[in-house]
Amino acid sequence: MSDFDSTPQGNLPATPTTMPALGGEASLNRYLSEIKKFPMLTPETEYMLAKRYAEHQDPEAAKQLVTSHLRLVAKIAMGYRGYGLPVSELISEGNIGLMQGVKKFEPDRGFRLATYAMWWIKASIQEFILRSWSLVKMGTTAAQKKLFFNLRRMKKNLDAYEDSDLHPDHLKLIATKLGVSEHEVVNMNRRMMMGGDASLNVSLNEEGEGQWQDVLADEGPLQDETVAEAQEAGFRHALLLEAMDSLNDREKHILTERRLIDEPKTLEELSQTYNVSRERVRQIEVRAFEKLQKAMLRIAGEKHLIAA
Repeated sequence: MSDFDSTPQGNLPATPTTMPALGGEASLNRYLSEIKKFPMLTPETEYMLAKRYAEHQDPEAAKQLVTSHLRLVAKIAMGYRGYGLPVSELISEGNIGLMQGVKKFEPDRGFRLATYAMWWIKASIQEFILRSWSLVKMGTTAAQKKLFFNLRRMKKNLDAYEDSDLHPDHLKLIATKLGVSEHEVVNMNRRMMMGGDASLNVSLNEEGEGQWQDVLADEGPLQDETVAEAQEAGFRHALLLEAMDSLNDREKHILTERRLIDEPKTLEELSQTYNVSRERVRQIEVRAFEKLQKAMLRIAGEKHLIAA
C-alpha cells in the first residue's frame, strides 16, 4: 500500500506515520496489534477525506481512509479461514479490495465507506480463494460461487459430517436454497472433502491397479456447444453493460444491489441508504428494470441490423 504514503497535508487527524507491514503468518499477531492503533473516523472526517481524495487525488487522504478500515478487512478475512489458505494472504487480498473501494467511493451518495468497501473486500478475497484453492476454476456462475462459499457453513448447520457424502434430504435442501442442481452439490462436496484438486493418476486401490482417469467419463457438453454458449453469454454480458448506461446513478445502484449481486440487499437497507421509504425503493427498482429491458431490446435490435 505504498501508493498511499505521503507527507500529511492540511488539518487531517493524527495517525501513525508508517503503514503496517504484513510479512506472513509469523508476523500476523503483530500486524493485528498495529492496525488497532489507527483511529476510527467520524462520519464528518470520513466525508472530508473522501471528498479530498475524489476531487484532488490527495494520497494522504486515501491513506487515512484505508488505514482506518484495516480492522474491517481483517475481520472479514477471518471469516474465510476454513479454506486452508494463510490468513495473512487473505488479509493482503482484502486490503487490495479495500483500496479499490476507496478509489471508487463516492461520498455524496450518503452512505459510509465501510458499507461500500465491504463488497470490494469480499469480492477480492473470494476471487483469491477461487484462484488459489483449485487449479481448475471452481465455479463459472454466480450460483456455483455461492455454493462454494456456503456449502461448509450449511453442512455445519445441518450437523452433516465434513468427510462424508450428504444425506439425500440435506442434499435436496442445500440445492434448493442455493439455486443449483443436486449433482452440482455432490460434485462440489466431494471436491471440498478432497481438499482441492487431486491427480488423475492416483491409483484406485492399494495394489496400484487402475487410475482415477480410467473411470472418468466426459459428461460435459460438446466443444461446439461450449463455444456457442460462451459467445451467447459474452453477448448478453456486453448487452447488459451497455444497457446499464441508460439508467441514472441511483437506478443503477439500486438495481445492482437488488438483482445483480449474490446476496441482494433488502428494501429496508436501501431505504436507509437513500433516506426514502421502502415502497419508493421498490418503485425505483421496478422502473429501472423496465428501462433496462427496453434498452437491451433496443440495443439488440440495432446490433442485429448492423450485423445484417
